[in-house]
This record gives sequence, C-alpha cells and structure tokens, in this order.
Amino acid sequence: MHRTPFVRSARVAVFPLAACVLACAPSAIAAALPDPPGYTTARTGGPHDFEYFAGGWRTTQHRLKARGVGSNEWDTFPATLCMTPYLDGRVTADEIRFPTKGWAGFTLRSYDLATKQWSIWWINSTSGRLETPVVGGFDGARGEFYGEDVDAGRPVKVRYRWDKLDDDHARWEQAFSYDGRGWETNWTADFARAPASSACRDGRPRD
Repeated sequence: MHRTPFVRSARVAVFPLAACVLACAPSAIAAALPDPPGYTTARTGGPHDFEYFAGGWRTTQHRLKARGVGSNEWDTFPATLCMTPYLDGRVTADEIRFPTKGWAGFTLRSYDLATKQWSIWWINSTSGRLETPVVGGFDGARGEFYGEDVDAGRPVKVRYRWDKLDDDHARWEQAFSYDGRGWETNWTADFARAPASSACRDGRPRD
C-alpha cells in the first residue's frame, strides 16, 4: 500500500561518480545491514494478487508516534481508499486520503511477468516523491514485500504485509528493521469494503 510519509530516499542527478556516491549511498548502506528474520527479495506472486482490492474501502489507520526508539504510543485515524486496476490487473493504482491529517497518498503496483514479482511504490502528497519500492508477492492469503530505505538518516530494511481476511476485509502492516536482528511494526491499517458509489468519485476518495 503506502510507505510512511517521513521516509526519505536520496536521488540526485549529477556527474556519474558523484551521483553514485550521493544517490546510491543509502541503498548501499542499507544493504550492508544483516537480513532480519524472513527478509527476502526473491518472493514471487501471481498477476492477479491484488484483484480483490479493487474498489472503495474505509480504513482505520494505526501509526506509531515515534519509530525506532521503543515507543508504545500509537496514533489512530480514519482514511478512505479507492483502487483501480489496469492492464488486466497487472498494474494497480490507489489513492488514500486521511481527512483528519490534511494529506493523502498514492500507491502504484506493477507485476513483472519475467520475475513474477510485484513492485510497490508510495507517493506522499506532502513531498510528491516516488519512494523506493518493495518487492514480493502473495502465497495464499498472505502477501509479503521487502526492500531497503532510509528513515530519518538511518538505513532500514522494510517489510510490507498484506492479509486477505475475506472478500470484504483486509489488513496491511509496515515494519522496519534497524539492526538486522528484528522488526518493529510502525504502521497498520484495517480495511473494510465500502460501496464505490459512496466512497469514491471518478475512482478517487470523496473524503
């Protein structure tokens, strides 16, 4: 679905050597971290993994107030999401709006027919930046997607989990590993299907 809005990745277009040092350094540092339990960028899936998620959804979001410091305080807030599939479901796009927060997000997913993997990108309305993707797929009702990023200057390994609970309910969570030894879940979302006519307008959230 969506990366936390305060994750940053460096991207710079300058001379090749400087570009590698500045733009590639975060990923290189993150890659140097040990792989936490379950971490893999080899997980595959099917081209129809996200078909179930088409349409409108009401969702309750739970976000850790402070990440990477052992915090136990969570912020809970509502959101509305509308998803549209393209290319026979092998590409999906959804917009999510957080009415009490004053910002929104956009998720793009694409399925690579050669590798049989999904890549998931997140764009936050406060930055407009296309974040580093996570890759993976579903095995039954559980989807897992992994990647690397930088969180407030700290290299992290990233995990997305999707659970298809039934036709009308789903759960997503995001976790970071800062040390390669364990995961800290910092954001979860519980989804309940909503009539597209009331939740969405032209494929976008009404709220």
